[in-house]
Amino acid sequence: MDPTADSTADATPLTDPLSADELLLWQSLGRLVHSLPRTLEQDMSRTGVTMTEFAVLLLLSEAPDRRMRMSALAAASGVTPPRVTRIIDGLSRHDLVRKERHGQDARGSEAVLTDAGLRAMHAAQPSHLASARRRVLDHIPADLLPAIAATLAELAELTEGGRRQ
Repeated sequence: MDPTADSTADATPLTDPLSADELLLWQSLGRLVHSLPRTLEQDMSRTGVTMTEFAVLLLLSEAPDRRMRMSALAAASGVTPPRVTRIIDGLSRHDLVRKERHGQDARGSEAVLTDAGLRAMHAAQPSHLASARRRVLDHIPADLLPAIAATLAELAELTEGGRRQ
């Protein structure tokens, strides 16, 4: 095989119409990315924290010393740095987190989960888990779960990588 040959020659051209299965997947994914966040927020509304706030609290609870740089927290939670700042500021007003200057880099800040924040995360966790199962996980056959999880993780990485470029 010629190493200089176009390796995409056998691939479907980007402008070819979608197959029926591709179209169903694409349209269903579009509906899901628009409707699922609203549904999850409704499920979490009785907990006192939003879905995004819960995700941030959970990430902080799993971080060493319950602290993360704001930029790393934004990347891990899939939100922009300005949005994570607004989220942390809101959680700080309720003493669930505090923002501190980074110990070795005075230009950066870290979010630190407080004991009250950890309690709030634990209190919201049953609602979060029930929502995750009822809205998504219970509808995925167990034998397909590993492949779907890996595929979605890869798509998230590709999307996040594209957003930073």
